[in-house]
Amino acid sequence: MPIATMLDYDFMRSAFAAGLVVALVAGAVGYFLVLRHLAFAGHALSHVGFAGATGAFLLGLTPFWGLLALTLAASTAMGLIGERLRGRDIAVGVILSLSLGLGVLFLHLYTAYAAEATALLFGNVLAVSDANLRALAALAVVSLLGLAAISRPLIFATLEPELAEAKGLSLRLVSVLFLLIVGIAVAEAAQVVGVLLVFALMVSPAAAAQRLTTRLKTGVALAVLLALAETWAGIVLAYITDAPPTFWITLLSSGAYLVALLVPQRLEAASTRP
Repeated sequence: MPIATMLDYDFMRSAFAAGLVVALVAGAVGYFLVLRHLAFAGHALSHVGFAGATGAFLLGLTPFWGLLALTLAASTAMGLIGERLRGRDIAVGVILSLSLGLGVLFLHLYTAYAAEATALLFGNVLAVSDANLRALAALAVVSLLGLAAISRPLIFATLEPELAEAKGLSLRLVSVLFLLIVGIAVAEAAQVVGVLLVFALMVSPAAAAQRLTTRLKTGVALAVLLALAETWAGIVLAYITDAPPTFWITLLSSGAYLVALLVPQRLEAASTRP
C-alpha cells in the first residue's frame, strides 16, 4: 500500500499518536528501571496486569483499567519490599508465573474474550481507540510529572543508597513511588506491544542508551528517541508488509540493542553527569 496514503486513515493517525505517548513514557521510565536493575520486576508487572485485565473481563469491566489497577497494586507491594527486590529473580519469577496462570484460569471461565486476550498478550497499536488514546495521554502526563518530581531522590537512592539512607531519605518510599510510575508505564506499553513483550519498549531502548552514553540526561533522551523511532518505524513497516506491528517493533528494538553492544563501553555504569 502506498505510504503517501498512510495518514489518510484515522486508525493510522491514532496509532502514531499512541506510539508517541507510550514511547515517551516507556523510554524515560525504562531508563531508570534498567539503572536500578529492576528490568525483570518490570516484566513481571506486565504479567500481573494480564491477570487484572482478564479478571476485568469476568466482571464486565474495561480490561485496560483492570490491567492498570492490578499492576498498581503489585507495584505497591514490590515497592514495599524496597531494595531487597533487587536480585530476587526467583520470587519475581514465581509472581510472573502465578499471574499468567490466573489469567489463563480467568479466560477458561469466560472464553468469549479469547480474541481480546490475544491482543492483551501481543498488543495491537493499530486498534487504539480515541478513548484509549485520551486515557494513555492522561496517564502519560501523570507518570512523567511523577518521574520528574522524584528524579533527584530516585537518582540518589539508586546510585548511593547507603548515603541516601544516612541522609534521611526513605528508600522504601522512593521505591514505592517509582514502581507505581513503572506500573503506569507497563500498562501503557502493553497497549502497543502486549504484556508478553513489554521488554521491547521498557528495557531494550534504555539498555541500548546506557551502552551508548554515560551521561544521565543524554541517556534518558536517547532511550526515548530509540523507543519512539522503533515504534513509529514498526507501524510504518506493518502498514507496508501487513505483518503485525508488534513483530516489527520488537525486531527493531532487539536489533538496536545488538548494534549498541558492538559499541565499546568505556564505563561500566551510567554517570550522574548532566
